[in-house]
Amino acid sequence: MLRRVAAVTFLLGLAAPLSAAAQTVSTDTAAAPAGAYSLDPSHSQLLFSIAHIGLTDYYGRFDRLSGSLNYDPKSPEKSSVTVTIDTASVDTPSGGVNDELKGTVFGIRAFPTATFKSTSVTRTGPDAGRIEGDLTIKGVTKPVTLDVVFSGGEEDPLNGGYALGFKATATIKRTAFGLTGMEWEPLVGDDVHLIIEAMFEQRKD
Repeated sequence: MLRRVAAVTFLLGLAAPLSAAAQTVSTDTAAAPAGAYSLDPSHSQLLFSIAHIGLTDYYGRFDRLSGSLNYDPKSPEKSSVTVTIDTASVDTPSGGVNDELKGTVFGIRAFPTATFKSTSVTRTGPDAGRIEGDLTIKGVTKPVTLDVVFSGGEEDPLNGGYALGFKATATIKRTAFGLTGMEWEPLVGDDVHLIIEAMFEQRKD
């Protein structure tokens, strides 16, 4: 019993600083430091979904991302972002689907990465905006619009640097990027919905 109480006390002690840190998050876009940030791959996610036989949405994700953000707190619309996606890191609940995505769909040997580079940022609210950019997949580049919400910024309690969080969504047409030819293509839709959770850490160099 004493051991259990001690364990609970220890866990509460660990949670208290993190809880207090969470309360310091600021959604004031002008409060974050200006400058260069790097994407934190351990705390960022790119999910995608596609309609399956009109009954369900089938989800997957990419496990390896990298990127950079140049942030201007005085004029967020002057900020810019680039993200690189390791296409070999595609991951779904099915090993067979993963193999076909890596081979037929994304052609990872010829096209090991996909990239997004912003071309403009438009502020649509105090903590929201729209990022226009060029998305390149399988050698095909198309304009894409991300609807973005600024989740906030704070000193990261895990490493001491300043961190920024963003949520973004977009929809693309897979056929526009040549993502075709899979055996199960007649069973899925053309629209691919993207869900992005991005955390950027201020560079210390």
